[in-house]
Amino acid sequence: MSIVVTGATGHLGRLVVEQLLEKVPAERITAVVRTPEKAADLAGRGVRIAVADYNAPETFDGLFAAGDRVLLISGNEFDKGRVQQHRVVIDAAEAAGVALLAYTSAPGSLTAALADDHRGTEEALLASGLPYTLLRNGWYHENYTEQLAPVLEHGAVVQAAGEGRISSASRADYAAAAVAVLTGEGHENRTYELGGDQAWGFAEFAAEVSRQTGKEIGYRPVSVEEYQAILAGAGLPGPLAAILAGVDASIEKGELVVDSGDLSRLTGRPTTPLAESVAAALEG
Repeated sequence: MSIVVTGATGHLGRLVVEQLLEKVPAERITAVVRTPEKAADLAGRGVRIAVADYNAPETFDGLFAAGDRVLLISGNEFDKGRVQQHRVVIDAAEAAGVALLAYTSAPGSLTAALADDHRGTEEALLASGLPYTLLRNGWYHENYTEQLAPVLEHGAVVQAAGEGRISSASRADYAAAAVAVLTGEGHENRTYELGGDQAWGFAEFAAEVSRQTGKEIGYRPVSVEEYQAILAGAGLPGPLAAILAGVDASIEKGELVVDSGDLSRLTGRPTTPLAESVAAALEG
Protein backbone atom coordinates (compact mmCIF):
# COMPACT_ATOMS: atom_id res chain seq x y z
CA MET A 1 0.00 0.00 0.00
CA SER A 2 1.33 3.40 -1.01
CA ILE A 3 0.39 6.81 0.26
CA VAL A 4 0.04 8.95 -2.85
CA VAL A 5 0.18 12.75 -2.76
CA THR A 6 -0.79 14.78 -5.83
CA GLY A 7 0.62 18.27 -6.37
CA ALA A 8 3.55 17.10 -4.25
CA THR A 9 5.93 19.95 -5.10
CA GLY A 10 3.41 22.70 -4.33
CA HIS A 11 3.53 24.61 -1.06
CA LEU A 12 1.13 22.29 0.76
CA GLY A 13 2.09 19.05 -1.00
CA ARG A 14 5.75 19.38 -0.17
CA LEU A 15 4.94 19.91 3.51
CA VAL A 16 2.73 16.81 3.47
CA VAL A 17 5.50 14.67 1.96
CA GLU A 18 8.07 16.07 4.40
CA GLN A 19 5.83 15.21 7.34
CA LEU A 20 4.98 11.77 5.94
CA LEU A 21 8.71 11.00 5.80
CA GLU A 22 8.78 11.44 9.58
CA LYS A 23 6.12 8.74 10.02
CA VAL A 24 6.41 6.11 7.27
CA PRO A 25 9.23 4.61 5.17
CA ALA A 26 10.03 6.64 2.05
CA GLU A 27 9.33 3.69 -0.25
CA ARG A 28 5.68 3.79 0.85
CA ILE A 29 5.26 7.37 -0.39
CA THR A 30 4.49 8.33 -3.99
CA ALA A 31 4.80 12.00 -4.96
CA VAL A 32 2.77 12.92 -8.06
CA VAL A 33 4.35 15.87 -9.87
CA ARG A 34 4.25 17.58 -13.25
CA THR A 35 7.94 18.51 -13.23
CA PRO A 36 10.16 15.71 -11.86
CA GLU A 37 13.17 18.02 -11.59
CA LYS A 38 11.38 19.89 -8.80
CA ALA A 39 11.11 16.62 -6.86
CA ALA A 40 14.75 15.55 -7.24
CA ASP A 41 15.42 16.08 -3.53
CA LEU A 42 12.44 13.89 -2.61
CA ALA A 43 13.60 11.17 -5.01
CA GLY A 44 17.01 11.36 -3.38
CA ARG A 45 15.37 10.54 -0.05
CA GLY A 46 13.73 7.43 -1.49
CA VAL A 47 10.28 8.78 -2.36
CA ARG A 48 8.76 7.29 -5.51
CA ILE A 49 8.11 9.98 -8.12
CA ALA A 50 5.21 9.68 -10.57
CA VAL A 51 4.78 12.21 -13.37
CA ALA A 52 1.16 13.13 -14.13
CA ASP A 53 -0.89 16.19 -15.01
CA TYR A 54 -4.51 16.94 -14.12
CA ASN A 55 -4.92 18.21 -17.71
CA ALA A 56 -3.79 14.90 -19.24
CA PRO A 57 -6.07 12.08 -17.99
CA GLU A 58 -3.97 9.36 -19.63
CA THR A 59 -1.04 10.22 -17.34
CA PHE A 60 -3.01 8.85 -14.40
CA ASP A 61 -3.63 5.47 -16.06
CA GLY A 62 -2.20 2.79 -13.78
CA LEU A 63 -0.76 5.32 -11.35
CA PHE A 64 -2.81 4.12 -8.38
CA ALA A 65 -3.04 0.59 -6.99
CA ALA A 66 -5.70 -1.17 -4.95
CA GLY A 67 -5.35 -0.26 -1.30
CA ASP A 68 -3.54 3.03 -1.87
CA ARG A 69 -4.41 6.04 0.24
CA VAL A 70 -4.51 9.13 -1.95
CA LEU A 71 -4.40 12.84 -1.12
CA LEU A 72 -5.90 14.92 -3.91
CA ILE A 73 -4.62 18.45 -3.42
CA SER A 74 -6.87 20.88 -5.25
CA GLY A 75 -5.39 22.46 -8.37
CA ASN A 76 -4.70 26.17 -8.64
CA GLU A 77 -5.47 26.68 -12.33
CA PHE A 78 -8.73 28.56 -11.90
CA ASP A 79 -9.15 28.95 -15.66
CA LYS A 80 -8.74 25.26 -16.56
CA GLY A 81 -11.94 23.78 -15.13
CA ARG A 82 -10.78 22.48 -11.79
CA VAL A 83 -13.70 20.12 -11.18
CA GLN A 84 -12.91 18.26 -14.38
CA GLN A 85 -9.21 18.20 -13.45
CA HIS A 86 -10.04 16.69 -10.09
CA ARG A 87 -12.46 14.24 -11.67
CA VAL A 88 -9.51 12.80 -13.62
CA VAL A 89 -7.90 11.79 -10.32
CA ILE A 90 -11.18 10.55 -8.83
CA ASP A 91 -11.88 8.38 -11.88
CA ALA A 92 -8.38 6.87 -11.81
CA ALA A 93 -8.67 6.20 -8.07
CA GLU A 94 -12.05 4.57 -8.56
CA ALA A 95 -10.73 2.35 -11.35
CA ALA A 96 -7.84 1.22 -9.16
CA GLY A 97 -9.92 0.59 -6.05
CA VAL A 98 -7.98 2.79 -3.67
CA ALA A 99 -8.64 2.45 0.06
CA LEU A 100 -9.15 6.18 0.66
CA LEU A 101 -9.23 9.42 -1.30
CA ALA A 102 -8.78 12.55 0.81
CA TYR A 103 -9.47 15.92 -0.81
CA THR A 104 -8.36 19.39 0.28
CA SER A 105 -11.59 21.36 0.05
CA ALA A 106 -12.88 24.66 1.46
CA PRO A 107 -14.95 25.36 4.58
CA GLY A 108 -18.59 24.35 4.29
CA SER A 109 -19.57 27.84 5.44
CA LEU A 110 -17.82 29.57 2.51
CA THR A 111 -20.26 30.82 -0.17
CA ALA A 112 -17.74 32.83 -2.24
CA ALA A 113 -17.14 31.77 -5.86
CA LEU A 114 -13.84 30.24 -4.72
CA ALA A 115 -15.84 27.46 -3.08
CA ASP A 116 -17.78 26.48 -6.22
CA ASP A 117 -15.07 24.16 -7.62
CA HIS A 118 -14.62 22.57 -4.21
CA ARG A 119 -18.33 21.84 -3.86
CA GLY A 120 -18.37 20.40 -7.39
CA THR A 121 -15.40 18.17 -6.59
CA GLU A 122 -16.98 16.99 -3.35
CA GLU A 123 -20.11 16.00 -5.27
CA ALA A 124 -18.03 14.05 -7.80
CA LEU A 125 -16.11 12.30 -5.02
CA LEU A 126 -19.24 11.29 -3.13
CA ALA A 127 -20.87 10.09 -6.35
CA SER A 128 -17.85 7.84 -7.07
CA GLY A 129 -18.58 5.64 -4.08
CA LEU A 130 -14.94 5.75 -3.00
CA PRO A 131 -14.09 5.85 0.70
CA TYR A 132 -13.38 9.57 1.16
CA THR A 133 -12.21 12.18 3.62
CA LEU A 134 -13.06 15.83 3.04
CA LEU A 135 -10.38 18.07 4.50
CA ARG A 136 -12.17 21.40 4.37
CA ASN A 137 -9.14 23.60 4.85
CA GLY A 138 -9.72 27.10 6.14
CA TRP A 139 -7.56 30.05 5.17
CA TYR A 140 -3.76 29.93 5.52
CA HIS A 141 -1.73 32.42 7.58
CA GLU A 142 0.63 32.50 4.62
CA ASN A 143 -2.03 34.06 2.39
CA TYR A 144 -1.18 37.25 4.29
CA THR A 145 2.23 36.74 5.86
CA GLU A 146 3.80 36.06 2.45
CA GLN A 147 2.42 39.39 1.17
CA LEU A 148 4.05 41.68 3.74
CA ALA A 149 6.26 43.65 1.31
CA PRO A 150 3.46 45.99 0.13
CA VAL A 151 2.12 46.24 3.68
CA LEU A 152 5.50 47.47 4.92
CA GLU A 153 5.99 49.69 1.88
CA HIS A 154 2.65 51.49 2.28
CA GLY A 155 2.28 51.20 6.05
CA ALA A 156 -1.16 49.68 5.69
CA VAL A 157 -3.05 46.40 5.52
CA VAL A 158 -5.62 46.94 2.77
CA GLN A 159 -8.54 44.50 2.60
CA ALA A 160 -12.26 44.52 1.82
CA ALA A 161 -13.23 42.44 4.85
CA GLY A 162 -14.56 45.14 7.18
CA GLU A 163 -14.49 43.90 10.76
CA GLY A 164 -14.70 40.26 9.66
CA ARG A 165 -12.59 37.62 11.38
CA ILE A 166 -10.64 34.60 10.11
CA SER A 167 -9.74 31.29 11.76
CA SER A 168 -6.54 30.78 9.79
CA ALA A 169 -3.70 28.36 10.52
CA SER A 170 -0.32 27.65 9.00
CA ARG A 171 0.16 25.46 5.93
CA ALA A 172 2.14 23.10 8.15
CA ASP A 173 -0.91 22.69 10.39
CA TYR A 174 -3.11 21.68 7.46
CA ALA A 175 -0.37 19.37 6.19
CA ALA A 176 -0.26 17.69 9.59
CA ALA A 177 -4.02 17.10 9.46
CA ALA A 178 -3.67 15.44 6.05
CA VAL A 179 -0.84 13.26 7.34
CA ALA A 180 -2.94 12.22 10.34
CA VAL A 181 -5.70 11.07 7.99
CA LEU A 182 -3.34 9.33 5.55
CA THR A 183 -1.51 7.42 8.29
CA GLY A 184 -4.33 6.91 10.80
CA GLU A 185 -7.47 4.83 11.02
CA GLY A 186 -11.18 5.57 11.11
CA HIS A 187 -11.23 8.58 8.79
CA GLU A 188 -13.28 6.99 5.99
CA ASN A 189 -16.36 8.94 4.89
CA ARG A 190 -15.65 11.77 7.30
CA THR A 191 -15.74 15.53 6.78
CA TYR A 192 -13.43 17.76 8.80
CA GLU A 193 -13.93 21.52 9.07
CA LEU A 194 -10.40 22.78 9.61
CA GLY A 195 -9.35 26.14 10.98
CA GLY A 196 -7.09 27.79 13.53
CA ASP A 197 -7.81 27.87 17.24
CA GLN A 198 -7.93 31.68 17.39
CA ALA A 199 -9.92 33.89 15.02
CA TRP A 200 -8.48 37.33 14.25
CA GLY A 201 -9.36 40.47 12.34
CA PHE A 202 -7.23 42.63 10.06
CA ALA A 203 -6.83 45.42 12.61
CA GLU A 204 -5.21 42.82 14.89
CA PHE A 205 -3.03 41.59 12.03
CA ALA A 206 -1.87 45.15 11.32
CA ALA A 207 -1.13 45.68 15.03
CA GLU A 208 0.92 42.46 15.15
CA VAL A 209 3.00 43.46 12.13
CA SER A 210 3.51 46.87 13.78
CA ARG A 211 4.64 45.23 17.01
CA GLN A 212 7.15 42.97 15.30
CA THR A 213 8.60 45.54 12.90
CA GLY A 214 8.42 48.70 14.98
CA LYS A 215 6.73 50.40 12.03
CA GLU A 216 3.35 52.08 12.19
CA ILE A 217 0.99 49.81 10.25
CA GLY A 218 -2.75 50.47 10.11
CA TYR A 219 -5.73 48.64 8.67
CA ARG A 220 -7.47 50.38 5.78
CA PRO A 221 -10.77 48.71 4.89
CA VAL A 222 -11.96 49.34 1.33
CA SER A 223 -14.95 48.26 -0.75
CA VAL A 224 -14.93 44.96 -2.59
CA GLU A 225 -14.87 46.86 -5.89
CA GLU A 226 -11.89 48.97 -4.83
CA TYR A 227 -10.02 45.92 -3.57
CA GLN A 228 -10.65 44.08 -6.83
CA ALA A 229 -9.25 47.07 -8.74
CA ILE A 230 -6.18 47.15 -6.48
CA LEU A 231 -5.50 43.46 -7.09
CA ALA A 232 -5.95 43.87 -10.85
CA GLY A 233 -3.64 46.89 -10.77
CA ALA A 234 -1.03 44.73 -9.05
CA GLY A 235 -1.08 42.38 -12.02
CA LEU A 236 -3.57 39.69 -11.05
CA PRO A 237 -5.82 38.47 -13.87
CA GLY A 238 -9.30 39.99 -13.66
CA PRO A 239 -11.15 36.75 -12.88
CA LEU A 240 -8.72 35.85 -10.07
CA ALA A 241 -8.92 39.38 -8.63
CA ALA A 242 -12.71 39.02 -8.56
CA ILE A 243 -12.48 35.64 -6.80
CA LEU A 244 -10.13 36.96 -4.11
CA ALA A 245 -12.20 40.10 -3.57
CA GLY A 246 -15.23 37.82 -3.20
CA VAL A 247 -13.45 35.94 -0.42
CA ASP A 248 -13.04 39.21 1.47
CA ALA A 249 -16.79 39.79 1.19
CA SER A 250 -17.26 36.33 2.73
CA ILE A 251 -14.79 37.15 5.50
CA GLU A 252 -16.83 40.21 6.40
CA LYS A 253 -19.87 37.94 6.75
CA GLY A 254 -17.97 35.59 9.07
CA GLU A 255 -17.75 32.71 6.63
CA LEU A 256 -14.07 31.96 7.35
CA VAL A 257 -14.54 31.58 11.08
CA VAL A 258 -14.17 27.84 11.74
CA ASP A 259 -14.69 26.89 15.37
CA SER A 260 -15.04 23.10 15.08
CA GLY A 261 -11.70 22.34 16.75
CA ASP A 262 -11.16 19.60 14.14
CA LEU A 263 -7.68 20.81 13.14
CA SER A 264 -6.11 20.73 16.58
CA ARG A 265 -7.87 17.44 17.35
CA LEU A 266 -6.52 15.77 14.20
CA THR A 267 -2.98 17.02 14.74
CA GLY A 268 -2.99 16.49 18.49
CA ARG A 269 -1.63 19.96 19.21
CA PRO A 270 -2.70 23.62 19.18
CA THR A 271 -2.61 25.36 15.82
CA THR A 272 0.23 27.76 14.98
CA PRO A 273 -0.40 31.30 16.29
CA LEU A 274 -0.61 34.02 13.65
CA ALA A 275 2.21 35.91 15.41
CA GLU A 276 4.54 32.96 14.85
CA SER A 277 3.88 32.95 11.10
CA VAL A 278 4.37 36.72 10.93
CA ALA A 279 7.75 36.29 12.66
CA ALA A 280 8.78 33.49 10.30
CA ALA A 281 7.87 35.61 7.27
CA LEU A 282 9.82 38.61 8.54
CA GLU A 283 12.86 36.43 9.22
CA GLY A 284 12.61 34.81 5.78
